Amino acid sequence: MKAVLLDAATLGDDIDLEPIRRHVDSLDVHDLTRPDQCRERLAGAEVALVNKVVLDEALLAELPDLRLICVLATGTNNIDMAAAERHGISVRNVTAYGTASVAQHTLMLMLSLANRLPRYQHDLRNGAWQRAPIFCLLDHRTLQLDGKRLVIVGSGELGRAVARLAEAFGMDVRFAARPGNEAHDTRPSLADLAPEADIISLHCPLTEATRHLIDDALLARLKPDALLVNCARGGIIDEEAALCALREDRLGGLGVDVLPDEPPRDGHPLLEALVEPLNLIVTPHNAWISPEARANVVALTVENLKAYRATKDKGK
Repeated sequence: MKAVLLDAATLGDDIDLEPIRRHVDSLDVHDLTRPDQCRERLAGAEVALVNKVVLDEALLAELPDLRLICVLATGTNNIDMAAAERHGISVRNVTAYGTASVAQHTLMLMLSLANRLPRYQHDLRNGAWQRAPIFCLLDHRTLQLDGKRLVIVGSGELGRAVARLAEAFGMDVRFAARPGNEAHDTRPSLADLAPEADIISLHCPLTEATRHLIDDALLARLKPDALLVNCARGGIIDEEAALCALREDRLGGLGVDVLPDEPPRDGHPLLEALVEPLNLIVTPHNAWISPEARANVVALTVENLKAYRATKDKGK
C-alpha cells in the first residue's frame, strides 16, 4: 500500500511520522505541494494524506489507483467529496484531536481580554507606567470572570471543554441554540442570550447559517463591555463590523484565532488594527498546535489506516 503525504509541514517537523510508516508499505513525504505537483506525486498511490491541499474532481479523475484520502484535520472542504464517492475513493478525517489545546487557547484569549492585556501592554510600551503619579495603572476597567455569563455557540466536545474550564473560574455558562435550528432547539437563541452575555465564545462550523452570525444587529444587542472570542472559523464574525464596534467602545474586547482567508496574504483590517490601542488579539490559527494535539492527528490517522486495511482485507 503506497501512501503519499503532501503537506507534512502543517504538522511541524517535531512530530514523528513513524506510526504511519508502520501501517503502509511505503510513505513518500513532501513538506508542501503546489497544485501543479499533485498529480505527479500521487501517481500510483493508493493513499493520499493531506491537510489543506485541494483534491478536486479533475485531479481525482486522473488517479485511478487512489482508494483512500486521509485528511489530517476535521474539515474536508478541500476535498471534492462527491467526486471522491464517484471514483470509489474513501475519505476519512480526524476529529477531537486538539480539544485540550484549543480550549486552553480559548481561555487564554478570554483571560487576556478580560484583564485588558493588549491595552496595558500598549500603555507600557509608550511609558505610561513610568510616568504614572501612583504605583499602578487603572486606566482600563478589567472584567472579573467569577459570576459573569459566558455564552457558547457550539455544544460539541470543544464547546463543552471550554465550558468546564470557564466554570472553574466561577462563570455562569449558557449554550445557545444551534444557529439555523432555533425553531427546533429548546435552548435560547444567541440573539436572546446576547444582552446578558459578558463573553461570547464561538465553537461552531462555518455554514450558511453561521456566516456573519455576529453582525451589526447582534453586536448592537451586546453590553458595551462584552468580550467576543472566535476559535472556530473566520467569517462567523463580520470582522469589520466587530472592529468598528471595538473602536467605538460598543464592544469590550475581540480575540480571534482565525480569519476568512488563511494565510492572510492580502492583509486584513484586524491585522492592520493591531497597532491601535484596542483590546484586540489576533493569533495565527495556532490554537490547535500543541505537540500533544499534533501527535493525536497522527494517532487518529493510523486508526483510519487500520480501519481501511481491515475493510480491504475483509473484501478479499
